[in-house]
Amino acid sequence: MRKASNKNNKALRLIEMLGLIAKHHKETDVVIIDTYGAMNFYYAYLVAKACQIYKLDYIPILHGGNLPERLSDNRFLSKSLFGKAKMNVAPSLFLYNIFKEAGFENIQIIPNSIELKKYPFKERQSFQPKLLWVRRFQGRYNPMLAVKVLEQLLPEYPTAELCMVGPEKDGSMQKCHDYAAKHQLPVKFPGKLKKREWAGLSVDYDIFLNTTNIDNTPISVIESMALGLPVVSTNVGGMHFLIDDNKDGLLVPAKDAAAMTAAVKQLLEDPAKAREIALQAHKKVQNFDWEVVKEKWNQLLE
Repeated sequence: MRKASNKNNKALRLIEMLGLIAKHHKETDVVIIDTYGAMNFYYAYLVAKACQIYKLDYIPILHGGNLPERLSDNRFLSKSLFGKAKMNVAPSLFLYNIFKEAGFENIQIIPNSIELKKYPFKERQSFQPKLLWVRRFQGRYNPMLAVKVLEQLLPEYPTAELCMVGPEKDGSMQKCHDYAAKHQLPVKFPGKLKKREWAGLSVDYDIFLNTTNIDNTPISVIESMALGLPVVSTNVGGMHFLIDDNKDGLLVPAKDAAAMTAAVKQLLEDPAKAREIALQAHKKVQNFDWEVVKEKWNQLLE
């Protein structure tokens, strides 16, 4: 297996991707393309065109809750990219249905996966107002919503605190930091952490917040479910396919700090319910273990 690219510079990243295909196309069986709906969509399109030139099979793995907008706004490019793929792999029923409705038949579901053994489950008997948020700091993920939830919790739960893990993308972290400092809110910003590091950090927190405005089936939420953290998430994109509301997580409207705060309070005031939600979530994510998911990939690639 060969992979590209980890270059930060977008031009260099694209050059490395295309160069890898050009250099190794004769000994390549299939190209797997991580495909997103933002600027990376164009990387995927150009990589797919290179595969078509060299008559290589390619499989886009569909990520990002804004791919539906790409299908409608860039129909020609989408048809060329997805229509000529050997198969398009959707991690959730959400994107599967969207692509089906757009007329693509070469689509199947293979869920996002984690190595479950790397995420030790902690069964909590009590729940404190210790909130954890893990995502890239970017406007579409609405990190400020988590800060506003903490702010609304503090009058009733003065020991509440929030930890926000992830790298800066577009100035959103600085905005959260400035707001927290201005209002004297107990928010920690450890930056980007490796998965094992934030998995270890999670034992000190009791509730996971997913605040995004656009989403599919984010790995960070699956990981938190594996770790035993009950999840409160905005009900956007494919989240209702990942979380069964009031059974293995709580879903609230997007951009609604009051609703998310109320959901957090619900977990704090009913620890038996919070514990049951965490247990049901952990049961669900057994299906996302790589040992299970890899069999679906084996079947596709064979």
